[in-house]
Amino acid sequence: MTQDKIHLTQEGFDKIKKEYQQLVDVKRPKVVEKLAEARREGDLSENNVYLESRQELGFIDGRIAELEEVISKAVVINSGHDNCQEVGLGCQVTIQNGDGQKQVFHLVGEWEADPAAQKISSRSPLGKSLLGKKVGERVEVEVPAGKIVYTIESIV
Repeated sequence: MTQDKIHLTQEGFDKIKKEYQQLVDVKRPKVVEKLAEARREGDLSENNVYLESRQELGFIDGRIAELEEVISKAVVINSGHDNCQEVGLGCQVTIQNGDGQKQVFHLVGEWEADPAAQKISSRSPLGKSLLGKKVGERVEVEVPAGKIVYTIESIV
């Protein structure tokens, strides 16, 4: 990872900390104990429980290290802005396309992006085009099928 800060909403930061605590306090100790039990059984070269436990411990340790880095670089963004004048991280934006269809998106950092939940990254094509825009402004987004023009209806 780069030295850049990682932008998260408070909800996203809490979710990452919860996963981290679960791995450190619950999952890792269980796997370490399972590994110790497998070692006591003797021949490790043919002990599937030992081999699987080592692999699982490696995965858990890797994820813990990844989450520690995210937590250390996290910058919690203020979501739920009141009276937003322009689109920024943490804002909820209602946009309308040329056909009159409206969509609502929550603009978040990359770690929290979940398009199925209408959470889009500020680094996505749509996210980039929305940043800094105001209500009533139009944005163009390049998609594989061409360009789509949206009008910003509201920012919360």
